Amino acid sequence: MQKSAPLDRVSDPKWIAIAIIAAITVYRVILLAFSQAELFVDESQYWQWGQELAWGYYSKPPLIGWVLRAFTELGGDTTFWIRLPGPLFQAATALILMGAARQVTDRRAAAMVAIAFVTLPAVTAGAFLVSTDTILLPFFAGALWLYLRLTATSSAKAAIGLGLCLGLGMLAKYAAVYFILSAGIGALVVPQARIAWRDAGIAALVFLVVIAPNVVWNLQNDLMTFSHTADNVDWVRHSGLNLHFNKALEFLVSQFGVMGPVFFGAFLWLAPRAFLRDDWKQRWLALMAAPTLILVTVQAILSKAYANWAITACLALLLLVVPVLWHRGRTWLWIALVLDMVLAAMLPIAFTQATRWTTPKGELLMRRYVGEQEMSSRILETARQQGVTAVVSDSRLLLADLFLRAKGGDIAIYAVPARGRPDNYYAQRHPYPAERSGPFLFATLDGAPACGEALPTATWIPGPGAYSRDTLQLYLQPRNCWDTAK
Repeated sequence: MQKSAPLDRVSDPKWIAIAIIAAITVYRVILLAFSQAELFVDESQYWQWGQELAWGYYSKPPLIGWVLRAFTELGGDTTFWIRLPGPLFQAATALILMGAARQVTDRRAAAMVAIAFVTLPAVTAGAFLVSTDTILLPFFAGALWLYLRLTATSSAKAAIGLGLCLGLGMLAKYAAVYFILSAGIGALVVPQARIAWRDAGIAALVFLVVIAPNVVWNLQNDLMTFSHTADNVDWVRHSGLNLHFNKALEFLVSQFGVMGPVFFGAFLWLAPRAFLRDDWKQRWLALMAAPTLILVTVQAILSKAYANWAITACLALLLLVVPVLWHRGRTWLWIALVLDMVLAAMLPIAFTQATRWTTPKGELLMRRYVGEQEMSSRILETARQQGVTAVVSDSRLLLADLFLRAKGGDIAIYAVPARGRPDNYYAQRHPYPAERSGPFLFATLDGAPACGEALPTATWIPGPGAYSRDTLQLYLQPRNCWDTAK
């Protein structure tokens, strides 16, 4: 680690970075208050999890539900408060990453690492959308920081902190396991990156204690979350005879957008060369990022991979790339920061114009975030007009927002009962109960009634937005619908 002369607070790059991060965060929070973008289906589902606190949920571990519950207890069930953890967690990650960077470089380069992170394209988007990635990243950054400290000095306290970070990271998203895999590879390849056996044992014990309740929950619920994760990976049905190299290429190209074209391009150039240098920390950082990118690329070849599935790699990537650019390619670093800061300034404005900005084809630029509330209001109002007190749907898209809009009201929301294993959270936790009395309103986007033959009570073609290509049909159905269905 390089040492620098003491600096006063005004000129200390750490405080300059903190001021920049704070300014960006305040900007994001203010524009979040004016956002016109409604909650996407996943965001509404995470909110619903927070209403039913548990040690696990259908498709994800529990931490995101807990976080949203804490924030909405403070401010209410509004879009602003549901999304507020985004910019705050991103700011926290930037500050923690600056601490980790001080283990590998000097003050100024460490400050640049933090600024580079908080302005990444994926981070800017994550500051306005509820995501398990956003909840995971501060713990992943903390694990990087503590592990690097343990390579220099054995410490039981740091080992406990490492175990806590990894455990809480796993409770945020199972992608935290990438740290364990990459650190294991790094310790095998780079002897200087090995930590004391005692510290590794303490960290492992704390990690297991933290994740144990979620493991027990999965065992009690037919390994529901693990099974859903396996379904997403989908290696079972896809063999080497059905390879998708085009999807792998799409994933790799997407990383130029996720991590910024300069930073990702610099990583592809620097990572192989790190093994030709004397700095073992550069080799270790390359190994902390590369396995994740390689695994997700293989996943894309075998099945599918979304652009954010390798987001944890961006932390080690920045720790490797930014100091090198700061000391040997500063022009490229400034180009990267200017490009990312322009996007960091413009994207929040796009969220405030979600109902106005359109593509050249005339569609709303952010159509997936518009129209949910209008659809739910139409369904609930029709239910009241029909004199029923329950709405049932076969669509996860409809159910997600209906639960939010119907909270505290006179209409109960249910999913169609599953035949066999439920295929979504609502079918698992909120199936229509057989003992319920009275008819119900069935809401569907596929056009067919839940049972029997019936004419729709109402048909609606939504306006511009998430459902502009769908037709909502509502059917009045009898209580014993699934008892009589053929």
